[in-house]
Formats: sequence, C-alpha cells, structure tokens
Amino acid sequence: MKRIKQLGFLLLIGVAISSCKHSKLLKNPDLDTKYKAALEYYNEKDYSRALQLFDQMMGAVRATDKAEDLYYHYAYSYFHQKDYTLASYYFKRYYSSFPKSKRAEECLFMSAYCNFLNSPRYSLDQTSTKEAIKELQLFMNVYPQSKRVPECNNLIDELRVKLELKDYKIAKLYYRMKDYAASITTLFNILKEFPETVHREEILFLVVKSYSKYAHLSVTGKQFERHKNTTVAFQDFMKEFPASKFTGEAKELNEKSRDHLQRLIDKNKDVVEKESKRVILRNDGL
Repeated sequence: MKRIKQLGFLLLIGVAISSCKHSKLLKNPDLDTKYKAALEYYNEKDYSRALQLFDQMMGAVRATDKAEDLYYHYAYSYFHQKDYTLASYYFKRYYSSFPKSKRAEECLFMSAYCNFLNSPRYSLDQTSTKEAIKELQLFMNVYPQSKRVPECNNLIDELRVKLELKDYKIAKLYYRMKDYAASITTLFNILKEFPETVHREEILFLVVKSYSKYAHLSVTGKQFERHKNTTVAFQDFMKEFPASKFTGEAKELNEKSRDHLQRLIDKNKDVVEKESKRVILRNDGL
C-alpha cells in the first residue's frame, strides 16, 4: 500500500512538471521552440497539446517555410482526435493552399475520407453521406490515375448502400402507413437511383402491392387507371422474376385488378347504352 502511494505521488509530480512545462511553452514567444515542441507532442500522440501550440502558430507561420508542415500536422491532429469535421476542413485547406505539394493528393483524399467517417447510420439524416460521395468523386476527378481511386469507389459503394437502405426502409414505412402514393414514388426512385439494388425483387413486388391497395382506396374516377397500373407493374415484375417467392400473391393481386377493370368496363358500357336509349327516346318524341 505504501509503495502504491509513493507511485501515485511520483505520478502527480510528473503530471505537475509536464503541465508546468507546457504552460511555459504556451507563453514562449520563440516560434522555433514552439514548433519543435508541437511536433514532439504530435509524435508522442499528445494531439491535444500539439493543437494548442499549432493554434498559436497558425498566423505567425503563414508566410514561412514552416506553414506547409504545420497545416499538415494540424489537420492530422484533429483527425487523430476523431474530430472529422475540422480535420476535413483543414485537409481541404491544405490542398487549396499547397496544390503543388507532394502531400496535396493525400490531403484531398483525407478531406473526403473524413466526410466518409462522418456519415451516420442509415436511419439518420444522410446529408453528410451525400457530401462524402461528392467529395470522393471530386478526388477521383482531380486525380483519375491515383492508386486511391479503387478505394474511393469502394467507399462510394458503401455510402450508396446506406442511401439505398434508407430509401428502402422509408418506402416500406409509407406502405405500412397506407400512404401508397408516397410508397410508389419512393420505390420507383430507388429503382432509378439504384438499379442494381439487392432488394429489386421485393421492390418490384411492393410496387404491384402498392398500386393494388391504392386502386382499391381510390374514388371511382381514379380506379380504372390505378388498376391498370397494377397489371402493368405485375407484368414488369414477372418479366424479371418469374419464379419469385412473391409470384403467387402477385398473381392474385393482378387477377383482382383485372376483374375490377372488367367490371368498370362493363359498367361504362351499361352507362353508354342507357344514355344512348335516352337520346333515341328524346329524338322519337320530337
């Protein structure tokens, strides 16, 4: 127990000395001393203290040969602290300030990669995800021959899967809420934006199902068009997935819509015939 107390006391002394040393560095007006100390902190992975010194030097080194190196380590300090928003900003700023540097390509990639790391899980707002895709695409446009291009494509694919999954879940939510018009619109948007989606079979089936439900809930004047859309959606579904596990249910929905269409056609015939008879009778009375 005594030895533990001694070790604890020595540790406190060490922390106090280190803190005192850091305070002196912050007050030290000598740029070279501060710069050297900041890099030492960085190499020791003490990014918090490194950033404090880098912050103080940012303005002073702007027109010196230290600026490029400081900006580079400044951005990475934020990156290692997992502050990806500021890291992305300063990596991009490095690229803009030193476009001819041998590190320019790396920093433009890292700026985009930080946006990738900032992308939240699919259920949250995906603004950051879209921004990450945009930045990764920008990198590939600027450096089409870069060895990092395959990695960028993989990252974009991962982000697109997230966007697709969000839209897929939203479409199913609309369906459960019986907002069939919104469900149909969202499902078609997924097929347009993500034609190779792994959910394509179910999405095409849900289009049939949504149109069918939508038609049954519609006013008489809209039913013909929406039942017709159901049969067209069924044909599209069967063309791609004739042996689907959803085929049985899809066929039932299609048959119901066909029956409704026939009834509507027959009803319209009766109306036309009755109206024709009225016209004839009126003419006979003249």
